[in-house]
Amino acid sequence: MIEISLEYFDISLRLLIAAILGGIIGFEREKHGKDAGFRTHALVCVGSCLMMIISWKIHLLFRASGPVDPSRIAAQVVTGIGFLGAGAIIRFPKGVKGLTTAAGVWAAAGIGLACGLGEYFPAVVTTVITLIILVVFPRISHPSS
Repeated sequence: MIEISLEYFDISLRLLIAAILGGIIGFEREKHGKDAGFRTHALVCVGSCLMMIISWKIHLLFRASGPVDPSRIAAQVVTGIGFLGAGAIIRFPKGVKGLTTAAGVWAAAGIGLACGLGEYFPAVVTTVITLIILVVFPRISHPSS
């Protein structure tokens, strides 16, 4: 029988929760015909979760050899997602499309980073707030839609 260590279980749980929370946001986007939907948001969320886990592991492994900043990789996730989000934004003569999708992808990355640290409560609360913004706010700002 294969023994699964508690650490491996914890890492798997963090990645799974990130994928689920990102997927929930992506499902809402996909339901509204947006290109960055279920898979995109789930991948961004689980990928940023992995990067946060790796960042923390690097800190734990090398902290004895000098100062190691575990936030460096997380900061690069934020920068990288900004680049990815910029690709989702399209400028038209009558306005801009994709800003909400780009912001949703950015939020999914933050949720993934939180899951990577094992901070499930803020990750879930952020997911709920993000869904409220995506589902309820359009009805408030454009009631006839």
